[in-house]
Amino acid sequence: MLLTGPEKTGKSYEAAKGSGSDLIGRTYWIEIGGTEGTADYYGRVPGADYEIVEHEGSYQDILDAIRWVNAQPRIDGKPNLLVIDSMTSLWDMLSDEIALFARNRAIRKAQRNRSRVPTLDDPVVVDSDLWNRAKDRWGAVLWMLRRHHGPCLLIARQEIVTAFENDKPTRNTTRKVKAEKNLPAAVDAVVELHSLGEAWLTGVRTLHMKIQPGETQRFPDFSVDSLLRRLGLQDAAETRSVSELRPDADLQEHGQETSQAEPRPATARQAPALTGAQAAGLIRDALMHPTEPETALRELRVEYGRRTLKAVHTDTGWGRMSADALITKSLDHLKEKADEAAGEHGDQPGEHSEPVGQAHDQQETTAADEPASLEEGTPPSDPAEEPPVPEQPEQPEEISEAEEPQDLPRPRPAQVNKANKVLAVLLTEAEIQARILGMTMQEHLEAVSGPDEGTPPPMTKLRKHVIDHRPAVIGLLEERGEREIANAYRLAGKPELKIARIFATLYTDLATVG
Repeated sequence: MLLTGPEKTGKSYEAAKGSGSDLIGRTYWIEIGGTEGTADYYGRVPGADYEIVEHEGSYQDILDAIRWVNAQPRIDGKPNLLVIDSMTSLWDMLSDEIALFARNRAIRKAQRNRSRVPTLDDPVVVDSDLWNRAKDRWGAVLWMLRRHHGPCLLIARQEIVTAFENDKPTRNTTRKVKAEKNLPAAVDAVVELHSLGEAWLTGVRTLHMKIQPGETQRFPDFSVDSLLRRLGLQDAAETRSVSELRPDADLQEHGQETSQAEPRPATARQAPALTGAQAAGLIRDALMHPTEPETALRELRVEYGRRTLKAVHTDTGWGRMSADALITKSLDHLKEKADEAAGEHGDQPGEHSEPVGQAHDQQETTAADEPASLEEGTPPSDPAEEPPVPEQPEQPEEISEAEEPQDLPRPRPAQVNKANKVLAVLLTEAEIQARILGMTMQEHLEAVSGPDEGTPPPMTKLRKHVIDHRPAVIGLLEERGEREIANAYRLAGKPELKIARIFATLYTDLATVG
């Protein structure tokens, strides 16, 4: 159901009042847009009874919040109501996102051609492929809403705009929903609030009402409860069948693969259940990954979602905590072990001197670093209680002294370790820049990467590359209102060993030796 109308016509008020309907088991309210701020305020509306679902404001977290609501059970056999306030803010966010992508694309193109880089005041054309990307992400939200086994009330603003005829403006005006243009066609009912107390039913898909196609009816004494009853919610089935369109199916039938195809879940009825013991076992297996334990932990978080992991509690050597907190604790544990390994060579954390030589290998945390007494289903014990890691015996020389160049001294172990540390810090800063600039790590480092894929670029080129991109990143941070982070980044060292701490409020998944 779509509830739309101009500003201050009672859309959110009616949604809050409708949350107390006796046809509803539980109402979940997802508020999108920091300028609204109505969810807490309208909790005092007589009869209002809803739970505010919190999220971080990102697209993936909003999608995860909807996924979490879909997994909630019914209350006393009654369906749950999901309120999205507002769909206008969601579409505005997706539009701003592709505008940033278009500007970053124009900046990269200007840098490749060595031409003038566009400033914030210069207009940038948003290509059609970016609009298709925004529509795909919008469609993913609607697909997730269709999988909700209960009514969904979508709130959107409405604008009064000039009517066009033959691509020419007229003196007439019309009403237009301020969201993706196909939203009215995707819902079962559209109710327009022209003013306080004046509601019109402009479109409906139902067999419980006598209404002609294209007819607009006045809705006297409108309320969400009366709308649900007129649509026949009391007689509706518990679940409904939905099928997702898969344009990639024909390609897969011929044995071809498409990178944009996502695996479809086996059933759309319920989200996969996860117990505490299963979560602890999955985290333990990720920690025991032979080469990439940190990547395995992050992929586990992406697969199940933060909201699901926060609801699962585990008993561990660190005490009882949620599975999401256990993943965070395990990532911190891996980072501390890397810091301890760096400290064995006498490296000081506050040094900002230039590295000697070029790093050839990054530090890798393997399963051998974990305690041998790791119990089934539990994480490792507190790293502060672990015995010191014995130093590895010195490896024999592969070539003799006579075969080595005598005019260049070999780097000492401390120098090599310091170079590894600085390289890791520079790569972390490059990853932060790529996220803020709206591109992948590979795209960001394309200009300085070597011929071998996956090989880090030379340290001197990498250092100059990240320093050259700092002004653009600082400008985007200030544009987004992150002035404290922008000022701290402006005063950062070259390189900055504490780069992860500077951006800790934006990105909590950074793991570096800094």
